[in-house]
Parts: sequence; C-alpha cells; structure tokens
Amino acid sequence: MATRANFKRTEIGPGKVGFSKTRSIIEAAFYGNNVVKVNTLKEAYELAKNSPGTIVTDMPVYRGEEFGLEPDAKVLLFNDGSITGRYAPARRITGQPGVNTEKLDKLLMDAIYDTRWNTMYHAEVFIGLDPEFMVKAHLLIPEGEENLLYNWMLNFQYMSDEYVKMYKNSKLYENEPDIYIFSNPQWEGTDQTDISDPNCLCYFNTEQNCAAILGMKYFGEHKKGTLTLAWAMANRNGYASCHGGQKEYTLKGGKKFVAAVFGLSGSGKSTLTHAKHGGKYPAIKVLHDDAFIINSDTCSSIALEPTYFDKTADYPTACEDNKFLLTAQNCSATVDEDGKVVLVTEDIRNGNGRAIKSKLWSPNRVDKIESPVNAIFWIMKDPTIPPVVKLKGASLASVMGATLATKRSTAERLKEGVDPNKLVVEPYANPFRTYPLVNDYNKFKKLVKDKNVDCYIINTGDFMGKKVTKEVTLGVLESIVEGKAKFTQWGPFSDIEICEVKGYVPNLKDKKYVDTMKQRMQDRLDYVKSLDTEMDGYNKLPKDAADAIKNVVKQANTL
Repeated sequence: MATRANFKRTEIGPGKVGFSKTRSIIEAAFYGNNVVKVNTLKEAYELAKNSPGTIVTDMPVYRGEEFGLEPDAKVLLFNDGSITGRYAPARRITGQPGVNTEKLDKLLMDAIYDTRWNTMYHAEVFIGLDPEFMVKAHLLIPEGEENLLYNWMLNFQYMSDEYVKMYKNSKLYENEPDIYIFSNPQWEGTDQTDISDPNCLCYFNTEQNCAAILGMKYFGEHKKGTLTLAWAMANRNGYASCHGGQKEYTLKGGKKFVAAVFGLSGSGKSTLTHAKHGGKYPAIKVLHDDAFIINSDTCSSIALEPTYFDKTADYPTACEDNKFLLTAQNCSATVDEDGKVVLVTEDIRNGNGRAIKSKLWSPNRVDKIESPVNAIFWIMKDPTIPPVVKLKGASLASVMGATLATKRSTAERLKEGVDPNKLVVEPYANPFRTYPLVNDYNKFKKLVKDKNVDCYIINTGDFMGKKVTKEVTLGVLESIVEGKAKFTQWGPFSDIEICEVKGYVPNLKDKKYVDTMKQRMQDRLDYVKSLDTEMDGYNKLPKDAADAIKNVVKQANTL
C-alpha cells in the first residue's frame, strides 16, 4: 500500500482527495521559504547532537551504520522538563461531537503563521514495513526541536534505499494521501479554552491524514499521534488496528502458533512479546511490542515501526540490553569510573524515563508474520479476574476487549484530581482511536467468529490482593501455546472457561469475592450502555455486545 504524494492539476480542488480545509492549512506550511528538508538520519543526528541542551553520552550506538548512522554515533539524551507523559485531554478529532473544527482551523492558521520567523525542518518516513501496507508521513517542526525530529525518524522507517524501492513496488491507494503533521512544541497556548486545552492541542483530521501537535514536548505525543493516523488508515482499508505485541512460536514438529497481546503501556505486553521462554521453542519470531495491524481477511500481520520506544525503569545502567539504545529521553546522566558520560536510568530523575532501542534488540525480529493469528489475549488488571480465562462466542470475546479494564500507567499525564490507581476501561487498550468504536468491535468479532481465532483474558495485576507474577503469566501463555492448558466451564458462566492456576483459584462460595466480581461485570455492562448516549452515541456498540455481557451478569447473579 502506498499513499498519494502528487496530484494532477485537474485533481486539485474542493471536495477532492487530499484537499480538506484543515489539511490545506497544514500542507501549505511545508513549502515555505523558511523550511529546510532533512533527508537522512545522518543529517538528523548531527542536528540533534548540536541542538542546545542535548547530552551526548559516551555510549556508542551499536552497529549504527547498518541503519543509516555514522560508525562513531553516540546515544543522545534529551530531557523535556517536568512533563514526561502523554496528555489525552488535549486531543480534538474532526467529526466527533463537540469538536469545533471552524474555530480550531483558525487557531491552527495563527499557530502556523507564528512559526514564519522560525527555521522549520521537514522530514519524511514510512509507517508500515511491508509492501502490503506502507504509508508515507511528513513532519514539520521548528528549529530547537531537533531531538524530536531525530527520534521521529528513528522510531519510524527512514527512507533507506531498500525501503524506498519497496515502497515504489507497493500498490498505490488512490484515496489515501500522504500523512502530514505540523508540530510546534513551543506554542504558547490559547485563551480559547472552549475549544482547546489552554496549553496544548493535538488536533486530528484522520479522514484526511493530517494532524497538528501544539505545545507538546514529549516524544510519545509525536509517536502516538503519527500512529493514530496510520491506524485510522488501516481501519479504513480492511485491517484491525492493534496497540499491542505479537509473536510467532515454532513448536517441535514445525507447527506455528501466533499470539497477539493487547495492553496499555506498563501492562506487561512488551515483557510477554519479547520473552525468550528459556530457549524451549525451536524458533520465536517477534513482530512488534506496540504497534501492528492484522489483515481481517488473511489474518497475517504487519509491524508499523522498526524500533522500540521502551521504558528505562527496568534497565539499570550496566544492563546488557542498553547496548541497543539509540536515544534516551527524560533520564539523568553521570560520569562512570572511566570518565565516560553514561545514562542514569531506573526512573531516578522522574517517572516514565524512555529510550528508543534499535531493531537489533530483538534478534528474532520480523516485519510481517504471514501465519494467521491463532489467539488474542486481552491483558487486564482487574483483581476479580483469575490469571487466565478463555472466552467463547465472538460477541463476548470482542466486547470484553471493548471493556478492557486496567490501570493507568506512568506514560500518561492525568488531569489534576484524577486518581492514577483507579481501574478504568480502555477499549482494546488503544486510547488513540479516532474513529467510532464499532469499527474495532466488528473487526475483532470477525477474527473470532469467521477466522476461528481464540480469545483469552490474562490478568497481569493482582488477583484479590495476590500479585500475579511474571512467571505465572508466562507459564499460562506457554501452556496455551503448547496445547496443554485444560479449560473447563467457569461456574455458571456458559461462555467463560477457566484454567485453574495453583494459588489463584477463585472461590465462588466467597461472598466478598463474588460480590466484587459481580460489580466488575456490571461496571462493564454499564460502560457499554453509556456509549449509547455519550458523545451523542459516537461510540455506540451493536445490541449483541451489551447482550453478551448482560448474559454474564445474569449468570453471576445466580451465585
């Protein structure tokens, strides 16, 4: 899949592909005489290295010349200040109820006008790493933000000779123009608080593949903002958009098993995706741990990014995995015993320290898994859910993903007064959806109903006060992959099966536990019902979604 970069003059005009009002406001800025094109990673590295405030460590980039850097490139560190996470309340999406696009477009015009005094950098990347799905994205960002530019080019696929050739050989989608993103982290805000957060704005027109990111310094906003547009494009073109990880196991005898895990940052999805399982399997292939898409017809899967934007909390400075770092954000630095400047990780400076790791971190990495996905795992942190249950019935399997219950992570910046420990619902663990929820519901329902994909819930939090350890979760996963897990009907629930794990067996005669579990299921039903009216029904789900959970609640009330 290739997107459109150029148009015949007869194809240019109102109502035609690529020419909405918001997109026209954004795209014009890319052709200003204050714009400098950055064509290679080497150029971006030099700009970032020399940008004021950059810390050039003495940690070498491992085999950097293999992906477009000089052999002597070093890991660059840049710190954003006090903000070290994403801020969802700043998102405004064209087409959603209550979003005043007319006023936002004018605000955007002024924001772009104000950058005329700046040198602006223009970079291009590919999103999607296989000819089946590759889209071109453009970023415009002001001088002084060279580290964001460099990280963006590292996180996605820079235009190497190999990928440029691949892109030219992919099928052009006439109705999908290139992605254009205008960013100004130095934006001073607005007094129009009726349409925007006063200090920052993420403004998306996903139908036209464009966005503006204003007043936001954290790289995660640029990564997820870009993925937001790519996921929406994938959704329109027959794919299930996935915020999660996927891997393929080759078992003894050559049988394949493809597992997809879905969870928010900090849920354990990266741990499960990259687990090597002690070398017990003949081969493991990793697709990605954060962003991929599943073809809803063939069930094959494609990674959207080559690198990994990973937390540094679990990787001490001397950890061998740090050999694969490319850049770091929001960490400290110090001088080691040899007089070398090195990173200080483990979230000493602040929460949610981050780094971009190269593709080489995962030696078994692939860009596409042709084998159809066998199983979907919704990762939840719901204390009433045992370590694993299996869902029967396509409606229940999909609606449980739509009501995925978990806790917020340190990757998110919350509004004042919001309890970070409160259990919340995040459909399909994807807070970056910009299209109606029913699209995802139908895609995942189809995978279960028509493509015979199995569906599970795994709890990586605690079960009624007892922590579900990483070893327990990995053991559960391995037993399913190997076909050894024994599932039986869970109590009165006709469409839920349980594989009992020692030390975590729910006591359905314990009134306290049963009452808590009933309430959690009722919460899910209430959430689905609330979608009927919230945002004027923008995310309303079909009747069978509510009916599937209603049946679970009804059966729970027999206990």
